[in-house]
Amino acid sequence: MIELFSADTPNGKKISIMLEEIGFDYKVTSVDLHNKKEQFTREFRKISPFSKIPVIVDHNNNKEAVFESGAILIYLGEKSNKFYHEKNRLKINQWLMGQMGYVGPMIGQHHQFHHYHQGKSEFGEKRYFDITRRIYEDLDERLGQSKFLAGENYTIADIATWPWIARHKIHDIGLANFDHLSRWYIEISKRSAVIKGFRFMNKRAEIDYP
Repeated sequence: MIELFSADTPNGKKISIMLEEIGFDYKVTSVDLHNKKEQFTREFRKISPFSKIPVIVDHNNNKEAVFESGAILIYLGEKSNKFYHEKNRLKINQWLMGQMGYVGPMIGQHHQFHHYHQGKSEFGEKRYFDITRRIYEDLDERLGQSKFLAGENYTIADIATWPWIARHKIHDIGLANFDHLSRWYIEISKRSAVIKGFRFMNKRAEIDYP
């Protein structure tokens, strides 16, 4: 059994979606990031040295703990032999690392400046709005060439990226203006495992369509 320590965030949803996709038995342990700040407790830092979610503990593998969402996706992909195809791992890794190092961090800053703290920094708002729009453009261009990010098959690279685009309503970029990105987003949104994983902490949560 996999224990998922998480909060209801895009990074958290990556792992719940993956666990639903591969059909592993799992339970969710909620981590209160705001009121109790449980991510900073000594016990949590034993499994997450940077005080970040998500983290998994594999109770079927000597209680092995894995932190960092990209590493968790790779671990689960290798363990299940799903969505991390051996012949295409180089390309999958590139798009996964692109999400980890660029798409997520930059859109995350856009969330902070544009949505949660408007008016705090005109420079920050413009900078991360422009970067997020460029990310949409780059993803749209890629998906005009390929059905999914790493090729013709749905992989952990798509699972990692989709939850960030799922917040498109607060980005104010206009997902509907990007035909290829919208096609990819809608197709993934209809997967039953994605719907279940999206609702892993809120059973009433609804996916926003373009």
